[in-house]
Amino acid sequence: MGKVKGKPGPLARRPDNSSFKQQRLPAWSPMLTANTVLPFFYFMALICLLLGVWLLLTVQNTQEMKLDYTEAETCNECFEMRKNVSNANKPCNCTVNFRIDKPFKGDVFFYYGLRNFHQNLRRYMDSRDDGQTVGRKKNLKDPSSYCEPFLKDPSGRPIAPCGAVANSIFNDSFTLLYHHPNGRGEVPLMREGLTWYTDKYIKFRNPKTDNLTLAEVFEGTAPPPYWQKPVYKLDPSNPMNNGFINDDFIVWMREAAFPNFKKLYGILFRNNNNPFTKGLLAGNYSINISYNFPVQYFRGRKEVVLTTVTWFGGQNHFLPIAYLVTSSLILLTAVVLTVVWWKFGKDGKNMKE
Repeated sequence: MGKVKGKPGPLARRPDNSSFKQQRLPAWSPMLTANTVLPFFYFMALICLLLGVWLLLTVQNTQEMKLDYTEAETCNECFEMRKNVSNANKPCNCTVNFRIDKPFKGDVFFYYGLRNFHQNLRRYMDSRDDGQTVGRKKNLKDPSSYCEPFLKDPSGRPIAPCGAVANSIFNDSFTLLYHHPNGRGEVPLMREGLTWYTDKYIKFRNPKTDNLTLAEVFEGTAPPPYWQKPVYKLDPSNPMNNGFINDDFIVWMREAAFPNFKKLYGILFRNNNNPFTKGLLAGNYSINISYNFPVQYFRGRKEVVLTTVTWFGGQNHFLPIAYLVTSSLILLTAVVLTVVWWKFGKDGKNMKE
């Protein structure tokens, strides 16, 4: 039998007489008065102030030294040489001296930095083949068209790794020297373990060798035009750090969000067999630089950064200052509201109509 329809009329579409449909459910509606709002404002201002001061003191415990070597000392000759594209493959070495007045205690991180280099351009960021760098043999010999114009060399060989990001890799190298009373000694830097775990073991992998050498696997491919050596020879001292899993290559391939950035180059190696067990000593230092990366074409600058870190990270004042500014604004708002409330009264009886 069919369902009996309700009676027609003005009450036919009336909702059921339930608490939910008749909107009779219990609810809590806060009463915003001066006695509740003003203490909350003062409390939030105090919390932000304490956080800002705490983070500021934490950041100030880090030590950092920046050294712009673009045209410093003997690097000026290399800077002038790199202006001519025909000198791109000619080696040029320079030395920059500096002094550390206070010792850097704990782990010390060595960064290289670039200014005015826009890694965040969409076309630049798209110019890569993640299928190739993850180790797919199909993409090794047939890269994605996104890599254009760094897809194939003039003879038609596929470029590995292809794309503008890989082609523009930062290729300056550094040797940090400490000047002790008996001469100069090299400061040991760890050149591995610089990448994220997911980058090293998931996003970047070499093609399967199948009992072949890495050079044989990459046979038939060409290095990027601006590279001085193929990808399977990036680290002659460590065969396990070549190909797409090279630490320097992986660090560069993670694009920076801003035009001024720094990327990790090495970490101070501390053990009982060298004088740097507790960190970098105070004194005179120098850096021998293999000057390869040109910056004239984009009006950039190059620098090295030595820094320590805390649980909060490196030396970055943005968050502490943001908390202190927020605290000041909240406190100012609270004071204005307090004056208004004190002048006109909480019931508004003294307000003029």
